[in-house]
Amino acid sequence: MSTEYVVRVAEDAADREACFVVRKEVFVGEQGVPEDIEYDAYDATALHVLAVRADGTALGTGRLLYGEAAAAKTGGDLTVGSLGRLAVTREARGLGVGAALVGAIEDAARARGLAAVDLHAQTHALGFYERLGYVAYGPEFPDAGIPHLAMRKVL
Repeated sequence: MSTEYVVRVAEDAADREACFVVRKEVFVGEQGVPEDIEYDAYDATALHVLAVRADGTALGTGRLLYGEAAAAKTGGDLTVGSLGRLAVTREARGLGVGAALVGAIEDAARARGLAAVDLHAQTHALGFYERLGYVAYGPEFPDAGIPHLAMRKVL
């Protein structure tokens, strides 16, 4: 498998569909998240990023909520974006795709004038986000039956 890939903002319906395919494979297929809660109203207005191999294969995705869409997840602070739905396909893990996606989301947040990014990390992924500069806060909570912690990074 080629390890060459690019990370870009999802521009059109085909890109968004590729994002959803990755999310379905990882969250619904691997982690057992019910499909009816994996996709939500935020998908329509979120900024989605996509990691794609030269042959067009989607390797990973993530999304950024900002403005009013993020307020419910960030305590109402409109200067904070919400990173979510970060997923990397099994075949692409270990290639740096996740970190590249987070970087692209942070760049998009900075471009929109945001001061920080929040996320809800599955507890097994805390180390990954900590290495990227995120700090956990608050109590552990379940989401789709999976333990999570809130994390924040000041940009």
